[in-house]
Amino acid sequence: MDAVKASEPLPSAEALLRAAAPHALVATSRRILAEGVGAQEVTLLLADYGLTVLQPVSHLPHTGTPVSAHDGPAGSAFLTQNPVIEVLQEPAGHLVHLPITVRGDRLGVLSVRLPAGAAGPDTVLQLGRFATALGHEVTTAGRDTDLYLQARRTRRLTLAAEMQWQLLPGRGCARDEYVIGAHLEPAYTIGGDNFDWSTDADHLVLTVTDGMGQGIDASLLTSLTVGALRNARRAGIGLADQASLADQAVYAQYGGKMYASTLLLRFDLTTGAARAVDAGSPQLFRERDGHTERIELEAQMPLGMFEETVYEEQAFQVEPGDRLLVVSSGVHSTRSAGGDLFGEQALRLILGATRSAPPHETARAVVAGLIEHHGSSELMSDAAVVCLDWHGPPS
Repeated sequence: MDAVKASEPLPSAEALLRAAAPHALVATSRRILAEGVGAQEVTLLLADYGLTVLQPVSHLPHTGTPVSAHDGPAGSAFLTQNPVIEVLQEPAGHLVHLPITVRGDRLGVLSVRLPAGAAGPDTVLQLGRFATALGHEVTTAGRDTDLYLQARRTRRLTLAAEMQWQLLPGRGCARDEYVIGAHLEPAYTIGGDNFDWSTDADHLVLTVTDGMGQGIDASLLTSLTVGALRNARRAGIGLADQASLADQAVYAQYGGKMYASTLLLRFDLTTGAARAVDAGSPQLFRERDGHTERIELEAQMPLGMFEETVYEEQAFQVEPGDRLLVVSSGVHSTRSAGGDLFGEQALRLILGATRSAPPHETARAVVAGLIEHHGSSELMSDAAVVCLDWHGPPS
């Protein structure tokens, strides 16, 4: 492949990907990139549910050898969200690792092997755009094939975890005004914890829910709660009324025997004015100018505990540069083997140590600190962490 050919724009790459069968995106990518930039090898690696490894997508049920999501060239591309070029000796060439991210949701890495001299800046830029287009198609293809969801798992999910992961909007979201990064543990056995968000032209709504119980019972409760909250939100009503309608739905089903603790937040994207309904145990922290504090909200009844509970909204303000952290009770109430709580002091230390890291890594660092404090990755309770960086409206 000559240098002139390698620098030409990829011909209708997005259209070719859209035309591919859902399971054939990797094979189609290999063909497009071989013809467009002389790629000798193309590998799609997807982050597993625990965000510990990047798994190659191949012929299932067999997959290639996973690589670390934290170390090495591919892991560096995933963490930094920047291309990483690896120099190869035998045979000479370059292995270009490109992050795959869809609207702030980090999916994995696309690794492309190029012949020597072919990894120029223009080619790397084209490959980055291609990786983004591929990410969008992988997300869409998930409606029609299990291939990419299967490739993400290092072991079988429990049924409760399968239901919870399907309920999530993703693990991140980004706009000019904000960036969200979130994480759940234990990833393969999660039951009742959930996070959800929705954005429009003027507002962002964010909820974190902790359904009581464990396993399938907790998952069913949380599914009902999140569905009820979404139904109320999509009716265009206020935050307090969303909580009230969800409360009625849960109480009607369980009669107060099961309930869900939920924190509802709504942000005005122009002014930073925030409204909140604290219906249970998730806690909210804010880091501003190097100082971390818990935002104290009026504790109201969990959803479904009593019939026809009336909820009230509270107001607070976020400013450009603020970092917000929401954690479920499985985080702030976890104890070590010696009985010590993983409380506010530990969260403050982690927030301070990760201030320069993106929200995704801060959320993961909180979970890593929690596991270290607990002394085992087998957490006794589900743990949900959502980190939000507030940038404010574009100037």
